[in-house]
Amino acid sequence: MGGSLIDDDWEFTLPSNGVKTVVLIGRTGNGKSATGNSILWRRAFKSRSSSTGVTSTCEMQRTVLGDGQILNVIDTPGLFDASVEPEFIGKEIVKCINMAKDGIHGVLVVLSVRNRFTLEEEAAVHSLQTFFGSKVNDYMIVVFTGGDELEENDETLEDYLGRDCPEPLKKILLLCGNRRVLFDNKTKDESKRAAQIQQLLSLLNVVIAHNGGQPYTDELFAELKEGAMKLHDQTEEVKLKGYSKQEISELKEQMNKSYEEQLMRITEMVSILPNFKQ
Repeated sequence: MGGSLIDDDWEFTLPSNGVKTVVLIGRTGNGKSATGNSILWRRAFKSRSSSTGVTSTCEMQRTVLGDGQILNVIDTPGLFDASVEPEFIGKEIVKCINMAKDGIHGVLVVLSVRNRFTLEEEAAVHSLQTFFGSKVNDYMIVVFTGGDELEENDETLEDYLGRDCPEPLKKILLLCGNRRVLFDNKTKDESKRAAQIQQLLSLLNVVIAHNGGQPYTDELFAELKEGAMKLHDQTEEVKLKGYSKQEISELKEQMNKSYEEQLMRITEMVSILPNFKQ
């Protein structure tokens, strides 16, 4: 694949208490980055109205909640867009998993009331469930963006879903326990912003309680987490024993090789998903 896949400043961070992690998933143009900015209460992710997408790679930002806990928010590119290559998806999933080494407490599936629910989005959610397993349903929260448009039409989210909710979307809402929230990412009303964030955090707490406080981790997470800790220990051992630069370089090469193997395996898994069959 060429070149180093691990940046020089890439670190293995060990699990810490009081940290929640959510991941934003959705089709390009649905407002993932804008939603992330609303949650963080600041413009941390690049965002603009565009069908081509602004986010080109997974990125994590964090904020401190009112109770002192840290909330990590991971923004993703349109991983399940039909035009995206499996190798790119595999690389981004590896990166996302590395960012969320302690596991994921909530998967935020971002949809837009401005756009019709398409076959592409149905396939994307199916791919998500196929790749991560049905257990991921227990961590899903559907975030509908475009709240300002519904407000202009004097509609609620319930009105919208009652009027224009296709069967595949109903099925998704059923699978995730009907956990959904409406976001207006354009509002300047601080009380409105606070209310929608609080509603999302309340749903996140429901998810955490429903799952016994355990974040989502599957075999991939467990394997990467174990590998990260092992390589972290090896790195510390190298430092303590005063190994040469050559030996440290060889260790880094080993880390890259492990990363490439994970990427190859995930890419192969992604390429056989129904959404990507030719």
